[in-house]
Parts: sequence; structure tokens; C-alpha cells
Amino acid sequence: MPDYAAFAVAFPWFFPLVAFIFGACVGSFLNVCIYRIPANQSVVTPGSHCACGAPIKWRDNIPILSWFLLRGRARCCGRRFSFRYSFVELLTAVLFTVCWLSFPPAKAVCGMLLCASLIAATFIDLDHMVIPDAFTIWLGVVGVVLSCALPALHGRQHELFIVASMRSGVDGLTGLLVGSGVVLWIALLAEAVLKKEAMGFGDVKFVGAIGAFTGWQGAVFAVFGGAVIGTLWFALVLLWQRLSRQPSPAANPEPTAAPSAAPAADAPPKAPGTEALATQPDSPADSAPIAFGVQVPFGPMLAAGGLVYFLFVHRWIDAYFASIAELL
Repeated sequence: MPDYAAFAVAFPWFFPLVAFIFGACVGSFLNVCIYRIPANQSVVTPGSHCACGAPIKWRDNIPILSWFLLRGRARCCGRRFSFRYSFVELLTAVLFTVCWLSFPPAKAVCGMLLCASLIAATFIDLDHMVIPDAFTIWLGVVGVVLSCALPALHGRQHELFIVASMRSGVDGLTGLLVGSGVVLWIALLAEAVLKKEAMGFGDVKFVGAIGAFTGWQGAVFAVFGGAVIGTLWFALVLLWQRLSRQPSPAANPEPTAAPSAAPAADAPPKAPGTEALATQPDSPADSAPIAFGVQVPFGPMLAAGGLVYFLFVHRWIDAYFASIAELL
């Protein structure tokens, strides 16, 4: 440990840089998971390849940079591919770096796992309106296990290990149960009022998984903070759509392509394993406008709330809940 501390002091940029590069590589793998897991495909084989079927060479699969180097087009066939791949890699790299700079190494590694899982779940939910069990049930189980194995995850590292392990495990389990319980009751009450399903059961499990890593305070903040974040995002999207509203297609009819026209190279059919250079919309808003009454995924908002708590505001939120407890 002294050698590590001395090295970190002598080269303060080294470990954050490693965290950034590692995060970018993990983000590249998350792009594979986002595409393949909902399709029940292996995330290991086959290797990434273009929509035209050509394997992607390593020099064209450099995290973050490849989209810029290739100018958004595949080298093999010229098809366009979405900037979202580089965005996921950059987002993962930045969050991994923030984790490393914000926490001790053990908690930073746990935070990296949480960030990666929340990013993958977010984009899968945006694409398919579903959160796979790998990012709900199993992530919750892993969170409780890590809580016991690494008490620093819940700030218990300054106690005797066996005591810290038990208390940290209770924190993780409490967060899982409270988080899923709060969302379950909200979903049931909303369904009773609206007379239709207002929240999927995947969101219930998802908040439980977040709580396993953040404790019950983080789970509660993920729900209500996520609702605030979602409301602000919803308002901004509605404002943007109003400001950028285009004339109705009916008012400016355009000629339609003949049925026998060949498909454009920019919109190739999807094939298994084409996650690395397949053409996808840059955002769900590209395919359908946001409006009141339109069903939108709540998972990304919960993930945003959980990340904001874990990375930035946990000290203030914990102090706020502690002050409330003292008053009661």
C-alpha cells in the first residue's frame, strides 16, 4: 500500500488515465451487450462485424475514436453507423474516472460495476422497453454479496471486518428490499388510480438492485430524484419539439419510392452480431415524438437518479435523512 500511495503521488495522472481507458474498453463491450442480450445472443461469439457481414478489424474498433476516424461510416461497405456507440464508450470512460477519483479503490471498483450495469440497462430499456434480469435480479444479488465482501461500499471499512461485513450486508439487503418495496407500492397505487399498468415489474427489481449498492437512501433518491430528472427531461424534449416543429407531411407531400426500389445503403437490414457497425437511430426520439400519454421507459430515469446519488450527492442526502431520523 505505501508503494501504491507513493506511485499515485508521483504520477497523479496514471491511475485516472487507466480508469478512463478501461472504461472506454468496457463501454465497447457494453455496446455488444446492449445489442445482443435482448436478442438472446452470446456476448462472446461471434466477433463484432458489420451489417454487410464483414468482420470488423481491430483498427476500426478503437473505443471512442473509431467513429471519428471513420467519419461515421464502415470502412468495408460505406454504411453509416450511429454515434451512440462512441457516446456509450465515452460515457462509461468518464463515469469510471469519476469513480476512481471519488472513492477508495475497493468502492471505486464496485462503483464501476454499478455504472456499467446502469448504462447497459438504460440503453436496453430505451430500445426495447424492458430491463433484463441480468441487470435487476442478478445485479441485486451481486450488490448484496459485494456489500458483505467489501464493507467500504457502504462506508463500513473503519470497523472490525466481521462487524463491518455484517452491517454492510444489512445495508445492501435493506436497500434492495426498501427500494423494490417503495416502487412496488407506487406501481400498485398508480395502477389503481389510472386503471392501467403505470410501471413495469422490471423497474421494481431495478430499484432494488440500485439499493443493494447504495443502501435504502440511494434507492429512495433514485425513485424521487429520477422522477425529477425525468420531468425536466420530458419538459425539455417537449420544448425542443415545439421549437423545431416541422410542417405537416400532408401539407408538403413528397413522392414515395416505388415498391421495387432497392433499399438504401444507409439503412441495411439487421443481421445477428452486427452490433458494432449496424445502423441504429441516435435516440428513441428519432422514431417517435414524445407527448403526454405516450409510454416512456422509466429505467433510464431511475439509473440517472441512482448515479447522481452514488457519485455526487450521497453525503448530503444521507445527512438529510439522518436529520429527519433525529427529529422523529
